Amino acid sequence: MQVLLDGFQQDYGFPGATAAIALPDGNVVSVASGHADREAGTPMTPETRMLAASIGKTFVAMTTLLLESDGVLARSDLVSDHLGDRSWFSRLPNHATMTVGDLMRHGAGLPKRVHLERFQAEMAARMYGGTDAIPSEDAIAFVVDAEPLFPAGEGWAYTDTGYLLLGFVIEEASGATYYDLVTDRFLGPLGLNATTPSDTPALPGLAVGYVAIDNPFGLPPRTMDEDGRLVWDPAMEWTGGGLVSTSRDLAAWGHALFGGEAMETPYLDRLLDSIPVSPDAPSIQYGAGVAVYAETPRGPVLGHGGWIPGYVSSLRHYSDHGVTVAFQINTDVGIADDSTDLVPALEAALADLAIELTDEAGEQ
Repeated sequence: MQVLLDGFQQDYGFPGATAAIALPDGNVVSVASGHADREAGTPMTPETRMLAASIGKTFVAMTTLLLESDGVLARSDLVSDHLGDRSWFSRLPNHATMTVGDLMRHGAGLPKRVHLERFQAEMAARMYGGTDAIPSEDAIAFVVDAEPLFPAGEGWAYTDTGYLLLGFVIEEASGATYYDLVTDRFLGPLGLNATTPSDTPALPGLAVGYVAIDNPFGLPPRTMDEDGRLVWDPAMEWTGGGLVSTSRDLAAWGHALFGGEAMETPYLDRLLDSIPVSPDAPSIQYGAGVAVYAETPRGPVLGHGGWIPGYVSSLRHYSDHGVTVAFQINTDVGIADDSTDLVPALEAALADLAIELTDEAGEQ
């Protein structure tokens, strides 16, 4: 693993990365390469943390399934049953018909606000100025009065807006904050001690993130100041992602999640209750915060990716082999604009290594 990751770091020239493999027995092996802070020469270590971005959706979806197991809500609930009294709710696309399950699977027909020019301008202004994040209700307001992309439950379109709504549903139904729930019911019991809310610019143990000079948010190439604080507020993510973690924790989470061990009540059938992301790719589906690739050269693959300025993360579980692979990189240069094959190449190389080692151990 170390040789593999070092080779990728040298070939692709990214600042640093961590990678972890969770073996079928639950043991996790983790390595690091490169620098957590290139200017200071601080080496990356397996304990270095990075923003996990949209991998956090796996935790949000599981928190929703947890509340369903507790009898607090149901995936079939209309979202209006929980949020209908909010002043802005009736102005949302498909407000009268979308369900909690639609939100979880990105099937609610909501536009993706991050593609809207006025949202990007607001984000850039706040990031560049180092001001507070856009409050979640204000972020949702960017899609009020918009036309739905399709009738609720009749299509698929990835959108963080739906997961912000899911956060409000979780808190309205449970009477607790999302971060308290995910910490008390998942992070603590599963020993994911390096994973915490990314709700402040000051996150201990965080690697410096690096972005392109011409990034759309007007951020400096180095997204951390001299005091170790992010120059922008990651609280903008909330239930769109909202966690800082390590590759080791992400791999351990994937092992528990996809092995059916994340909570006592059975949930895998609900987690993997998925819809196609495109009529042209029926074998690629999306379940409860989980991408499902039914047909790959390595068998079925479950997982999620994550991108946020300066950080890229990947979580993949290879069902036929019982192994989970995770990695984090402290730059999005060339990745955010798809001008490099780094992420799929590293996913494939780590998967092949994990599968080879697992198969060899089985033969012995």
